[in-house]
Amino acid sequence: MERHLIVNADDFGVSAGVNRGIADCHLKGVVTSASLMVGRPATLDAVAMSREMPGLAIGLHWDGGGEGLPEVDLADLDRVRAEFHRQLDRFHQLLGRGPTHVDSEAHAHRKHGLLPVFRELVRPLGVPLRHDGTVCFVGGFYAQWLYGISEPEHVSVDAFEGLLSSEVGEGWTEFSCHPGYRSPEHAASVYYEDRELEVRTLTDPRIRREIERLGIRLATYADFNRVGSRKAG
Repeated sequence: MERHLIVNADDFGVSAGVNRGIADCHLKGVVTSASLMVGRPATLDAVAMSREMPGLAIGLHWDGGGEGLPEVDLADLDRVRAEFHRQLDRFHQLLGRGPTHVDSEAHAHRKHGLLPVFRELVRPLGVPLRHDGTVCFVGGFYAQWLYGISEPEHVSVDAFEGLLSSEVGEGWTEFSCHPGYRSPEHAASVYYEDRELEVRTLTDPRIRREIERLGIRLATYADFNRVGSRKAG
């Protein structure tokens, strides 16, 4: 059985710098999919960029607020459902189609017992929801396991190669990532230096060579929706 790897960049739309980083990692590196935040300062910039990158699958990064935006009360299920539909409608308005996959900022859909609610919301779309078991999720490529404390070795080339060797099994796997560059409109983020480290790793030619050496096939969520879901079932 083949091994397929989706490298998905979260936070598309959060800032111009993040958008540029994701674009570079797709055009020059191994990022194959991205998750769009539909109500952030650089959302329209991300949508415009996506039209120049038809091979980049785009999903919905459901946003519970924060960073100056109103917070969604995750314990209020009616509010969560309404906000999901509002963001999904906005996604359709922006891209003229539905998302290839759904996930959420800071894994909000796994908090307060929300995973069953999001399964219900996403099921009619016929696309994967992160953590629903259809695609194996690997989140180890991240530099701040304690907030504000950077451990750059976790986003190094060696770290990514180690994940390729140990975490990509038969079937479909997603590696999440958070590449980007500094942006004035998002300067307060504590992760920007680490985002730039991620860009350097994800565009390093050694990563693609190692993927090829291991016989792993880079793929997108759009690919999964065409063929992988049938095999997964």
